Amino acid sequence: MQSPETEGSGEKQQLERELEELLRQVEGIGEIRVMLTLEEENNSIYASESGGTKVAGVLIAAQGADDLTVVQNIQEAVQALFQVEAHKIKVMKMK
Repeated sequence: MQSPETEGSGEKQQLERELEELLRQVEGIGEIRVMLTLEEENNSIYASESGGTKVAGVLIAAQGADDLTVVQNIQEAVQALFQVEAHKIKVMKMK
């Protein structure tokens, strides 16, 4: 049996991979890297009332992020998927 931290880490990595795969399909986005932070409570992953893991913040490095429309599309997608406030999402241009 995995500890809550191990389970949360695996779920976090899966969410990151799935978001990367999805965003790669969006026009204007090339290579992309995603890092999520999850809310924690007493050193265990916080489960929201809906039963899922709650995302606290998102950092994305993406080719194409020099286009403001691409950045806006990424931010709106993340907000829709994870119900994360805009100020908790940072999109940066990948070199």
